[in-house]
Amino acid sequence: MSEKYYFTVGLEVHAELKTNTKMFCACKNDPDEENPNVNICPVCMAHPGALPVINKKAVENVIKVGLAIGGMIADFTEFDRKNYFYPDIPKGYQISQYKYPIVSGGHLAGFDITRVHLEEDTANNKHEEGFSLIDFNRAGVPLMELVTEPHTFENADETAKKAADFAKEFQLVLQYLGVSEANMEKGEMRVEVNISISEDKDKFGTKVEVKNLNSFRSVERAVKFEFERMINLWSEGRELEIVQETRGWDENQQNTFSQRKKESSADYRYFPDPDLPKLKLHQAFDLETMKNSLPELPEAKRARYRKDFEIKDESIEVYLNDPVLGYWFEGVAKILNDKEKTKTASNYITSDYLGIKKANLDIGCPSAENFAELVELFVGAKISSRVAKDILAMICLADESPMKIATERNLLQSNDEGALKSIVQKIISENGDVVAVYKGGKENAIMSLVGKIIKESNGSANPQMVIKLLKEMLK
Repeated sequence: MSEKYYFTVGLEVHAELKTNTKMFCACKNDPDEENPNVNICPVCMAHPGALPVINKKAVENVIKVGLAIGGMIADFTEFDRKNYFYPDIPKGYQISQYKYPIVSGGHLAGFDITRVHLEEDTANNKHEEGFSLIDFNRAGVPLMELVTEPHTFENADETAKKAADFAKEFQLVLQYLGVSEANMEKGEMRVEVNISISEDKDKFGTKVEVKNLNSFRSVERAVKFEFERMINLWSEGRELEIVQETRGWDENQQNTFSQRKKESSADYRYFPDPDLPKLKLHQAFDLETMKNSLPELPEAKRARYRKDFEIKDESIEVYLNDPVLGYWFEGVAKILNDKEKTKTASNYITSDYLGIKKANLDIGCPSAENFAELVELFVGAKISSRVAKDILAMICLADESPMKIATERNLLQSNDEGALKSIVQKIISENGDVVAVYKGGKENAIMSLVGKIIKESNGSANPQMVIKLLKEMLK
């Protein structure tokens, strides 16, 4: 891609909040409900005379997000009517927030945050061939929207990756706070990106919004595709064909397509909702206590893992994305109480254990005590790497003492030079050709002999001792 362009991206992320009931009524908030139109009532179906009541838990959840990203919590906030006509909006307007959002400012994953506000979700359209159906179970579910400031980069691929990374980090924050499951496959978190290119670093180009992004991979690919499309138009002198519009993402075709001209805020004719009270959040909530009660957030956990355990960044991300696994790892690390042993434990968890788990989803984590004992046996050269992996598989199925298993099955590594010498001599005498290659200058040939000796010893021979004996006996 040409380096003469500057690439700008901003994100809008919608997340359904985890509450017992909907945003303005007592209907059940159940994203797993399979039967259509059962969690509905006169309020969320906009029957005449039905009045909304604010869900306090939903407001509290948005405040938690604001505190987590370092945003400013509004003292005064209110709800507005966002007017537009579409079949999935039974009232003909959506209750949202415009001028006075709950959260302003903040920062996350390299992006400055503009605002975080609260609104109600729309119904769910089911499009069949020749007709459409509407499921109103989702109508009125508390929906939080986060909007970032636009950020400009000099590389299109980097910009696309930054956008996807932000969405991943925000999902983690929501899950750690417990305010949303944020499952993209279920539509509990939806990402929209605003994209533009310019030849002037200080000026934004025409903004295009891409919707229908339901995976992090789609976010990255959609941003890349749009930049390529825009660059092609610019290079052909057709930059005026880039218009402010909403585009969709076609996962099958891996491209974007025009949907409609982008509306402005004036098109929605916002005005304060007369049926809902104004809110004074600093009076209604103890913000200091809420801030002090926040859990350890992903970035803080990253920093702690790097400092306390000095493990690889890729491993840290594994634990961040699987808190149960991370909790188990920390239990193991506490028992080992040694950074080098902890690094070894982490390597076994993120490679061997997860490999076993992938092959057999029914297995569980062995106890931290038994896993730590396995690491101690390996680090102490009492078992080989191969035996350690075999015992790991065993204790995943039946949580037992690795020392007990190794002893009963004669898997402990032999460090007895006298016992090993006879095996080494036997293998040397049986493999004269390999010995000749080694003595001819190809030192790596010795590893062939090492493997044969370990096999002859049923895996009990200490490889380091075998190499030492071989070198002594082949002089």
